[in-house]
Amino acid sequence: MDKNSVTGLLLITAILALFWWMNKPSEEEIAERKRQLDSLNRIEAQKAAREAKQTEESIQKEVSSEEVEEKAKQDSIRRQTAGILAPYTFGEKKFFTLENEKIKVTLSNLGGRIYSVEIKEYQTHDGRPLVLFNGDENRYGFSFTYNTRIYNTNDLYFDAVEKGTNSISFEITGPDREKLALNYSLSADEYLVNHTIESTNLGKKFATPRNALDLQWYQKMPAQEKGRQFEQQYSGIYFKFFQDEVDDISGTSNKDEDLRTPLKWVAFKDQFFSSILIASQNFASGYVETEVIEDENSPYLRINEAELALPFRFEEDDEASMQFFFGPNHFYTLRSYEGLELHKILPLGWGIFGWINRYAVIPVFNFLEGFIGNYGIIILILTILIKIVLFPLTYRSYMSTAKMRVLKPQIDEINERIPKEKAMERQQATMALYRKAGVNPMGGCLPILLQMPILIAMFRFFPSSIELRQESFLWASDLSTYDSILDLPFKIPFYGDHVSLFTLLMAATNIVYTRINQQTTQSSAQMPGMNVMMYLMPVMFLFFFNSYAAGLSYYYFISTLITIVQTVMIRQFVDEKAILAKLKANQKKPVKKSKFQARLEEMQKQQAQLQKGKGKGKSTKPGRRK
Repeated sequence: MDKNSVTGLLLITAILALFWWMNKPSEEEIAERKRQLDSLNRIEAQKAAREAKQTEESIQKEVSSEEVEEKAKQDSIRRQTAGILAPYTFGEKKFFTLENEKIKVTLSNLGGRIYSVEIKEYQTHDGRPLVLFNGDENRYGFSFTYNTRIYNTNDLYFDAVEKGTNSISFEITGPDREKLALNYSLSADEYLVNHTIESTNLGKKFATPRNALDLQWYQKMPAQEKGRQFEQQYSGIYFKFFQDEVDDISGTSNKDEDLRTPLKWVAFKDQFFSSILIASQNFASGYVETEVIEDENSPYLRINEAELALPFRFEEDDEASMQFFFGPNHFYTLRSYEGLELHKILPLGWGIFGWINRYAVIPVFNFLEGFIGNYGIIILILTILIKIVLFPLTYRSYMSTAKMRVLKPQIDEINERIPKEKAMERQQATMALYRKAGVNPMGGCLPILLQMPILIAMFRFFPSSIELRQESFLWASDLSTYDSILDLPFKIPFYGDHVSLFTLLMAATNIVYTRINQQTTQSSAQMPGMNVMMYLMPVMFLFFFNSYAAGLSYYYFISTLITIVQTVMIRQFVDEKAILAKLKANQKKPVKKSKFQARLEEMQKQQAQLQKGKGKGKSTKPGRRK
């Protein structure tokens, strides 16, 4: 490119730059143009939004009209098939409350049933409100036939009609004065909810098989206590046969039972609380089933179900009356409902064990409650009273053991004189010595056996006593469950993941008592295997009682400790030389045999002669063959 061309380009560039600079808009002009552009953009956006809204509204109108037509069509079909039930097949769930000082009952118009129950005087082990069930954890209702179709009350939205203070009725009504009503009322200061099922003018419309309502009651039982395994073991389904005994299906396995005879009530029982459905007359029959939830992390213990046939006739204007009990498993509270025998859901033991608890332990325990507020002290006093009552048996047991001990030299002399091969002769000589000395070899065992019913009764009493629930003593925060002084980061088979101090103390005192007992008896010398067994028992208790109620381990610990003190004190005051002198004097006296003793000796002699005859027969056989 030549010089003139370059010069021309530079001049053109300079002219253009000068022209741009002379025509450049000011800042005010730039801002004004920006405002104009933004205004145009807003106008365009608003226009587009209006057009989109108009399009959406037109679409919604088309959809709404289709929905209205479809809904009207469905309503028409529903009215044709459901008849008077049509308005009750859909609706809005609503809740109503009946409440007194003891319980709070929430009911729902969906199903006309009890929705949840809270026991106001108690809490769960972690301080939450104690709710027996809530929402769909509980279902209660029955099925019936109408217009050849089967309906269930749980699927119907009832009209709620309040009848007064703490009383409500859930109703289904028809144009010809038809009515099905589920009525509930709650009395003041009671755990009972009164419940009636009432029908009017439904004879030609509603029907049920066998002239009975098949009540279906379902409940998922929540865990309320700290010890899940223990609580699960003491929960289940209890039922009372009409004019007969109370039975149950409980424990830690799944069970069911077909009940073909009339029933008075059915209870879904937890360790300390129960839901019980009671018929004013009786249930014609029933079926019960309980399923244990094995997942230890589940908030529920088990699933309980009951199907009960309640006599009811739609052909007549009929009414069936029942009651729900929602409350604690307290002995005197349950027994206050006369004629129902609700207190028998408490596993206090059968036979004599239950009698001891009902007529001795529980009355004394509740008497002490009126004066003493600390339940650890109450258990201590109760234990002392029991040991005082049993002291004569303890004394007789020790005296019998002492007599056996001072006769040991004479028994050793018999064992040296008579060889082991002649076991029958050795036994006869030993029994003859006991008889002459006036000693009963079973005298030490009988008193202990007589004490066993009380020990077993207490074993049944403490896990069933709601009085101990959440009552603390020393390091135990709750005497109704285990006391943990150390939570382990792992689980030991058959032991658990914690260490119970009361159980350790109980095992230790049992070992000490076993040692003292062996020093005062001859069982260890005569039966060495028994020695090991006696020491093994406290170790087994250590595993068995680690997850049991702390109150029970505490009772056994105190009881064994008092027995040790009694044994040591008796030993200090008993003169064994005087006992031996008396026994030797008895040996010099002529012994008058009873008919039984004479007969027993005659049988022993015959048996000995028979054995000798067998021995001779064996020795002559080889000679005959020769």
